[in-house]
Amino acid sequence: MRLLVTGGAGYIGGTFIRSALAAGHEVTVLDNLSTGHRDVVPEPIRFVHGDIRQRDLMDELLADSEAVVHFAALSIVSHSIADPLGYYRENLGGFLALMEAIADSPVRKLVFSSSAAVYGMGEGRPFKEDDPRRPVNPYGGTKLAIEETLEHVAPGLGLDYASLRYFNAAGAMDDHGERHDPETHLIPLALEAAATGGELKIFGQDYPTPDGTCIRDYIHVEDLAQAHLKALDALGDGLRTAMNLGTGSGFSVREVADCVKNVTGLPLKVSETTRREGDPALLVADVGKAWDLLAWRAEKLELSDIVQSAWNFLNPR
Repeated sequence: MRLLVTGGAGYIGGTFIRSALAAGHEVTVLDNLSTGHRDVVPEPIRFVHGDIRQRDLMDELLADSEAVVHFAALSIVSHSIADPLGYYRENLGGFLALMEAIADSPVRKLVFSSSAAVYGMGEGRPFKEDDPRRPVNPYGGTKLAIEETLEHVAPGLGLDYASLRYFNAAGAMDDHGERHDPETHLIPLALEAAATGGELKIFGQDYPTPDGTCIRDYIHVEDLAQAHLKALDALGDGLRTAMNLGTGSGFSVREVADCVKNVTGLPLKVSETTRREGDPALLVADVGKAWDLLAWRAEKLELSDIVQSAWNFLNPR
Protein backbone atom coordinates (compact mmCIF):
# COMPACT_ATOMS: atom_id res chain seq x y z
CA MET A 1 0.00 0.00 0.00
CA ARG A 2 1.21 3.54 -0.73
CA LEU A 3 1.21 5.36 2.60
CA LEU A 4 1.51 9.04 3.44
CA VAL A 5 2.75 9.29 7.03
CA THR A 6 2.46 12.73 8.62
CA GLY A 7 4.82 13.29 11.54
CA GLY A 8 6.86 10.25 10.56
CA ALA A 9 10.11 11.79 11.83
CA GLY A 10 8.97 11.57 15.44
CA TYR A 11 9.21 8.85 18.09
CA ILE A 12 6.15 6.72 17.35
CA GLY A 13 5.97 7.70 13.68
CA GLY A 14 9.61 6.74 13.21
CA THR A 15 8.94 3.31 14.66
CA PHE A 16 5.91 2.84 12.45
CA ILE A 17 7.67 3.72 9.20
CA ARG A 18 10.36 1.11 9.87
CA SER A 19 7.70 -1.52 10.50
CA ALA A 20 5.70 -0.44 7.44
CA LEU A 21 8.78 -0.64 5.22
CA ALA A 22 9.57 -4.12 6.55
CA ALA A 23 5.96 -5.14 5.81
CA GLY A 24 6.35 -4.14 2.14
CA HIS A 25 4.52 -0.83 2.11
CA GLU A 26 5.68 2.14 0.05
CA VAL A 27 6.13 5.01 2.50
CA THR A 28 6.33 8.79 2.12
CA VAL A 29 6.95 10.86 5.25
CA LEU A 30 5.76 14.45 5.56
CA ASP A 31 7.17 16.31 8.56
CA ASN A 32 7.90 19.96 9.33
CA LEU A 33 10.62 18.90 11.84
CA SER A 34 9.24 21.17 14.54
CA THR A 35 9.68 18.28 16.99
CA GLY A 36 10.92 15.46 14.73
CA HIS A 37 14.39 14.64 13.43
CA ARG A 38 15.41 14.22 9.80
CA ASP A 39 17.74 11.32 10.58
CA VAL A 40 14.81 9.29 11.92
CA VAL A 41 13.66 8.61 8.34
CA PRO A 42 15.87 5.92 6.75
CA GLU A 43 16.42 5.13 3.10
CA PRO A 44 14.60 4.18 0.92
CA ILE A 45 11.67 6.00 2.53
CA ARG A 46 10.88 9.27 0.79
CA PHE A 47 11.07 12.31 3.07
CA VAL A 48 9.27 15.57 2.34
CA HIS A 49 10.00 18.59 4.52
CA GLY A 50 6.70 20.43 4.66
CA ASP A 51 3.48 21.09 6.54
CA ILE A 52 -0.02 19.65 6.24
CA ARG A 53 -1.33 23.19 5.80
CA GLN A 54 0.47 23.51 2.45
CA ARG A 55 -2.49 22.66 0.23
CA ASP A 56 -0.64 22.36 -3.08
CA LEU A 57 1.86 20.01 -1.50
CA MET A 58 -0.88 17.95 0.13
CA ASP A 59 -2.77 17.62 -3.16
CA GLU A 60 0.39 16.32 -4.81
CA LEU A 61 1.18 13.81 -2.05
CA LEU A 62 -2.37 12.55 -1.60
CA ALA A 63 -2.83 12.01 -5.34
CA ASP A 64 -0.19 9.28 -5.11
CA SER A 65 -1.33 7.75 -1.79
CA GLU A 66 -3.79 5.03 -0.84
CA ALA A 67 -3.94 5.75 2.90
CA VAL A 68 -2.82 8.32 5.46
CA VAL A 69 -1.34 7.56 8.87
CA HIS A 70 -1.53 10.78 10.88
CA PHE A 71 0.97 11.22 13.72
CA ALA A 72 1.74 14.94 13.35
CA ALA A 73 0.88 16.79 16.58
CA LEU A 74 2.23 18.66 19.56
CA SER A 75 2.08 16.35 22.57
CA ILE A 76 3.50 17.82 25.78
CA VAL A 77 0.71 18.18 28.32
CA SER A 78 2.34 20.96 30.35
CA HIS A 79 2.94 23.00 27.20
CA SER A 80 -0.70 22.56 26.21
CA ILE A 81 -1.76 23.98 29.57
CA ALA A 82 0.55 26.97 29.11
CA ASP A 83 -0.57 27.57 25.50
CA PRO A 84 -3.97 25.97 24.87
CA LEU A 85 -4.76 28.15 21.86
CA GLY A 86 -1.48 27.19 20.24
CA TYR A 87 -2.21 23.51 20.76
CA TYR A 88 -5.67 23.76 19.22
CA ARG A 89 -4.23 25.80 16.35
CA GLU A 90 -1.56 23.19 15.61
CA ASN A 91 -3.32 19.92 16.38
CA LEU A 92 -6.94 20.60 15.44
CA GLY A 93 -6.18 23.29 12.85
CA GLY A 94 -3.63 21.08 11.15
CA PHE A 95 -6.02 18.15 11.13
CA LEU A 96 -8.82 20.22 9.57
CA ALA A 97 -6.42 21.25 6.80
CA LEU A 98 -5.55 17.58 6.29
CA MET A 99 -9.22 16.61 6.09
CA GLU A 100 -9.99 19.31 3.54
CA ALA A 101 -7.19 17.99 1.36
CA ILE A 102 -8.31 14.37 1.84
CA ALA A 103 -11.86 15.33 0.86
CA ASP A 104 -10.61 16.35 -2.60
CA SER A 105 -8.30 13.35 -2.99
CA PRO A 106 -8.72 9.65 -3.81
CA VAL A 107 -7.64 8.63 -0.28
CA ARG A 108 -10.38 6.93 1.72
CA LYS A 109 -8.39 5.30 4.53
CA LEU A 110 -6.99 7.06 7.59
CA VAL A 111 -5.31 5.86 10.78
CA PHE A 112 -5.25 8.58 13.43
CA SER A 113 -2.81 8.74 16.35
CA SER A 114 -5.14 9.50 19.26
CA SER A 115 -4.52 9.20 22.98
CA ALA A 116 -5.87 7.85 26.24
CA ALA A 117 -5.83 11.51 27.29
CA VAL A 118 -9.32 11.76 25.79
CA TYR A 119 -10.68 9.85 28.81
CA GLY A 120 -9.51 12.12 31.60
CA MET A 121 -9.49 10.92 35.20
CA GLY A 122 -11.58 7.76 34.88
CA GLU A 123 -13.13 5.68 37.64
CA GLY A 124 -10.25 3.58 38.92
CA ARG A 125 -10.63 0.69 36.44
CA PRO A 126 -9.33 -0.07 32.93
CA PHE A 127 -10.79 2.28 30.33
CA LYS A 128 -13.19 0.95 27.71
CA GLU A 129 -13.78 2.71 24.40
CA ASP A 130 -17.35 3.64 25.31
CA ASP A 131 -16.37 5.26 28.61
CA PRO A 132 -17.07 8.99 28.86
CA ARG A 133 -14.47 11.19 27.19
CA ARG A 134 -13.64 14.02 29.58
CA PRO A 135 -10.09 15.24 28.92
CA VAL A 136 -8.54 17.28 31.72
CA ASN A 137 -5.94 19.17 29.66
CA PRO A 138 -5.86 20.97 26.29
CA TYR A 139 -3.71 18.25 24.69
CA GLY A 140 -6.39 15.64 25.40
CA GLY A 141 -8.99 18.16 24.31
CA THR A 142 -7.39 18.47 20.88
CA LYS A 143 -7.39 14.69 20.46
CA LEU A 144 -11.06 14.52 21.41
CA ALA A 145 -11.91 17.36 19.02
CA ILE A 146 -10.23 15.45 16.18
CA GLU A 147 -12.05 12.23 17.08
CA GLU A 148 -15.36 14.11 17.04
CA THR A 149 -14.51 15.72 13.71
CA LEU A 150 -13.92 12.27 12.24
CA GLU A 151 -17.18 10.95 13.68
CA HIS A 152 -19.15 13.76 12.05
CA VAL A 153 -17.28 14.19 8.76
CA ALA A 154 -15.96 10.78 7.73
CA PRO A 155 -19.30 9.15 6.82
CA GLY A 156 -20.13 11.89 4.33
CA LEU A 157 -16.72 11.52 2.71
CA GLY A 158 -16.85 7.75 2.57
CA LEU A 159 -13.67 7.78 4.66
CA ASP A 160 -12.81 4.69 6.70
CA TYR A 161 -10.74 5.39 9.81
CA ALA A 162 -9.33 3.99 13.02
CA SER A 163 -8.60 6.32 15.94
CA LEU A 164 -5.98 4.52 17.99
CA ARG A 165 -5.92 5.64 21.61
CA TYR A 166 -2.39 5.08 22.90
CA PHE A 167 -1.71 4.57 26.53
CA ASN A 168 1.94 5.07 27.60
CA ALA A 169 4.22 4.51 24.62
CA ALA A 170 7.64 3.34 25.74
CA GLY A 171 10.74 1.41 24.71
CA ALA A 172 12.88 1.62 21.61
CA MET A 173 14.14 -0.15 18.53
CA ASP A 174 17.89 -0.75 18.12
CA ASP A 175 18.41 2.46 16.13
CA HIS A 176 15.42 4.55 17.16
CA GLY A 177 13.95 5.72 20.45
CA GLU A 178 12.79 8.73 22.42
CA ARG A 179 14.56 12.03 21.70
CA HIS A 180 12.04 14.54 23.03
CA ASP A 181 13.07 18.08 23.94
CA PRO A 182 12.11 18.50 26.68
CA GLU A 183 11.72 14.89 27.80
CA THR A 184 8.59 14.30 29.87
CA HIS A 185 8.17 10.51 29.83
CA LEU A 186 8.95 8.55 32.98
CA ILE A 187 11.17 5.76 31.62
CA PRO A 188 13.70 7.91 29.73
CA LEU A 189 13.74 10.41 32.59
CA ALA A 190 14.52 7.61 35.05
CA LEU A 191 17.20 6.16 32.77
CA GLU A 192 18.82 9.56 32.33
CA ALA A 193 18.80 10.16 36.08
CA ALA A 194 20.44 6.78 36.68
CA ALA A 195 23.05 7.37 33.98
CA THR A 196 24.00 10.88 35.11
CA GLY A 197 23.54 10.64 38.86
CA GLY A 198 20.56 12.94 38.65
CA GLU A 199 17.30 12.74 40.53
CA LEU A 200 13.92 11.30 39.57
CA LYS A 201 10.89 13.09 40.97
CA ILE A 202 7.87 11.05 42.06
CA PHE A 203 4.75 13.18 42.03
CA GLY A 204 2.32 11.97 44.68
CA GLN A 205 2.61 9.03 47.09
CA ASP A 206 -0.95 8.93 48.41
CA TYR A 207 -2.88 7.52 45.47
CA PRO A 208 -5.26 4.58 46.07
CA THR A 209 -2.78 2.09 44.59
CA PRO A 210 -0.75 -0.66 46.31
CA ASP A 211 2.36 1.52 46.78
CA GLY A 212 0.69 4.95 46.66
CA THR A 213 2.09 6.00 43.27
CA CYS A 214 0.33 6.26 39.92
CA ILE A 215 -0.08 3.16 37.76
CA ARG A 216 0.31 3.37 33.99
CA ASP A 217 -0.07 0.95 31.09
CA TYR A 218 3.29 0.95 29.25
CA ILE A 219 3.15 -0.33 25.68
CA HIS A 220 6.23 -0.91 23.56
CA VAL A 221 6.38 1.27 20.43
CA GLU A 222 6.99 -1.77 18.24
CA ASP A 223 3.69 -3.22 19.44
CA LEU A 224 2.05 0.11 18.62
CA ALA A 225 3.51 0.00 15.11
CA GLN A 226 2.13 -3.48 14.52
CA ALA A 227 -1.31 -2.33 15.64
CA HIS A 228 -1.23 0.44 13.03
CA LEU A 229 -0.40 -2.07 10.31
CA LYS A 230 -3.28 -4.29 11.46
CA ALA A 231 -5.61 -1.28 11.43
CA LEU A 232 -4.63 -0.41 7.86
CA ASP A 233 -5.39 -3.97 6.79
CA ALA A 234 -8.77 -3.84 8.52
CA LEU A 235 -9.98 -0.56 6.99
CA GLY A 236 -12.66 -1.01 4.36
CA ASP A 237 -16.37 -1.70 4.11
CA GLY A 238 -17.23 1.33 6.23
CA LEU A 239 -15.10 0.63 9.30
CA ARG A 240 -15.05 3.81 11.40
CA THR A 241 -14.04 3.28 14.99
CA ALA A 242 -11.77 4.07 17.94
CA MET A 243 -9.86 1.55 19.97
CA ASN A 244 -7.42 1.39 22.85
CA LEU A 245 -3.81 0.31 22.41
CA GLY A 246 -2.18 -0.92 25.58
CA THR A 247 -1.23 -4.11 27.37
CA GLY A 248 -4.23 -4.32 29.69
CA SER A 249 -2.07 -4.11 32.82
CA GLY A 250 0.03 -1.46 34.50
CA PHE A 251 3.08 -0.66 36.60
CA SER A 252 3.50 1.97 39.29
CA VAL A 253 6.05 4.75 39.29
CA ARG A 254 7.98 2.98 42.04
CA GLU A 255 7.99 -0.26 40.05
CA VAL A 256 9.43 1.60 37.07
CA ALA A 257 12.13 3.15 39.25
CA ASP A 258 13.05 -0.27 40.69
CA CYS A 259 13.13 -1.78 37.20
CA VAL A 260 15.47 0.96 35.95
CA LYS A 261 17.87 0.20 38.82
CA ASN A 262 17.80 -3.50 38.01
CA VAL A 263 18.28 -3.04 34.25
CA THR A 264 21.07 -0.48 34.47
CA GLY A 265 22.79 -1.83 37.55
CA LEU A 266 23.07 1.79 38.70
CA PRO A 267 21.70 3.59 41.76
CA LEU A 268 18.76 5.91 41.19
CA LYS A 269 18.14 8.89 43.40
CA VAL A 270 14.44 9.53 43.99
CA SER A 271 12.72 12.55 45.51
CA GLU A 272 9.08 12.65 46.48
CA THR A 273 6.88 15.66 45.94
CA THR A 274 3.19 16.52 45.77
CA ARG A 275 0.73 15.31 43.15
CA ARG A 276 0.48 17.00 39.79
CA GLU A 277 -2.93 18.35 38.92
CA GLY A 278 -4.82 16.08 36.54
CA ASP A 279 -2.84 12.88 37.16
CA PRO A 280 -5.26 9.93 37.50
CA ALA A 281 -4.31 7.14 39.89
CA LEU A 282 -4.83 4.44 37.27
CA LEU A 283 -4.45 4.70 33.51
CA VAL A 284 -4.79 1.23 32.04
CA ALA A 285 -6.43 0.04 28.82
CA ASP A 286 -9.17 -2.49 28.28
CA VAL A 287 -7.80 -4.00 25.07
CA GLY A 288 -10.60 -6.38 24.09
CA LYS A 289 -11.80 -4.32 21.15
CA ALA A 290 -8.40 -4.30 19.43
CA TRP A 291 -8.31 -8.09 19.71
CA ASP A 292 -11.86 -8.47 18.40
CA LEU A 293 -11.41 -6.14 15.41
CA LEU A 294 -7.73 -6.50 14.57
CA ALA A 295 -6.69 -9.81 16.16
CA TRP A 296 -3.95 -7.71 17.78
CA ARG A 297 -2.54 -7.77 21.25
CA ALA A 298 0.72 -6.48 22.67
CA GLU A 299 3.54 -9.02 22.76
CA LYS A 300 6.20 -7.18 24.79
CA LEU A 301 4.54 -7.38 28.19
CA GLU A 302 7.49 -7.43 30.58
CA LEU A 303 8.44 -4.03 31.95
CA SER A 304 12.07 -5.14 32.07
CA ASP A 305 12.06 -5.79 28.31
CA ILE A 306 10.64 -2.33 27.61
CA VAL A 307 13.14 -0.61 29.90
CA GLN A 308 16.03 -2.70 28.55
CA SER A 309 15.23 -1.68 24.96
CA ALA A 310 15.19 2.00 25.94
CA TRP A 311 18.49 1.59 27.82
CA ASN A 312 20.08 -0.15 24.84
CA PHE A 313 19.11 2.77 22.60
CA LEU A 314 20.55 5.32 25.01
CA ASN A 315 23.72 3.26 25.51
CA PRO A 316 24.52 1.49 22.22
CA ARG A 317 27.27 -1.06 22.36
